[in-house]
Amino acid sequence: MGKTRPPYPEALRTEAVELVRSRGKPVAVIARDLGSGGETLRLWVRAAQPGRSTAAPTALDETEREELRRLRRENQVLQQEREILRKAAAFFAQETL
Repeated sequence: MGKTRPPYPEALRTEAVELVRSRGKPVAVIARDLGSGGETLRLWVRAAQPGRSTAAPTALDETEREELRRLRRENQVLQQEREILRKAAAFFAQETL
């Protein structure tokens, strides 16, 4: 199994993204110079693009929680109805044979 590393500090990530943006060098070259992986640096650059958020999703408020409960109950009822219809169809199919 490969070695695991502690997460890179946020300051290093920010500086690395700025280097990629300010210089015309390929991401792989900058990543090698910094001692990180090329794909890691690509992900940092992609995450730093405007409109991208790396923040964790926010918790549900009370109305969203209630809607989620309602939808889960409705889903359970629909699954039960589907199972009943499946069994009924199998029963009637046997009757016609």
